[in-house]
Amino acid sequence: MRLLLVEDDTMIGEVVLDLLRAEHYAVDWVKDGEMADTALRQSQNYDLVLLDLGLPRKDGLEVLRAMRTRKDRTPVLVATARDAVEQRIAGLDAGADDYVLKPYDLDELLARIRALLRRAAGRGEPIFEYKAISINPATREVQVDGVPVTLSAREWAVLEALIARPGVVLSRAQLEEKLYSWRDEVSSNAVEVYIHGLRKKLGSDLIQNVRGVGYMVPKL
Repeated sequence: MRLLLVEDDTMIGEVVLDLLRAEHYAVDWVKDGEMADTALRQSQNYDLVLLDLGLPRKDGLEVLRAMRTRKDRTPVLVATARDAVEQRIAGLDAGADDYVLKPYDLDELLARIRALLRRAAGRGEPIFEYKAISINPATREVQVDGVPVTLSAREWAVLEALIARPGVVLSRAQLEEKLYSWRDEVSSNAVEVYIHGLRKKLGSDLIQNVRGVGYMVPKL
């Protein structure tokens, strides 16, 4: 999953960036509203935006309103100060999907991100199940016939991107955008290697190849 972190406070940004990367999210970090607006206009592949409202150059509310005006439905989690009730209301009315209070409780932040990603995928249930396979995004636990299976960080990232949208075909380029942030180097056959590893561990039925198009997890 690829996230855009919009935060001008360097200390907070570094903490959140490390937290999200430790959870195997690909994260791009920008520090002002103009950069956020540019990143969002240039990429259609963010799964979620964590948006601070008090930004230099362009206010976070302006960034949010511009997203919704151009029909960008990417989930937005607004970050506001604990006592800024008016900001929270304004953010929600402008199209935010949820908000989190500063200073962050990091466990709550991760839980709200997971909830928004589930909602965007049209799933209410926290655990994804397909035949004998059980996948828990909250704990990163995967089981086949009740037996735990260990995945690498990249294998998990590919799997999570596909189960987020069952029945939707993602091309190799789209999966690469989900896996890698701006700073990461992308190897030419990486996606194929991770797909091969997942099929060996989870069986060939879960991830289907649509010839000449890409890959998908069957719809439940």
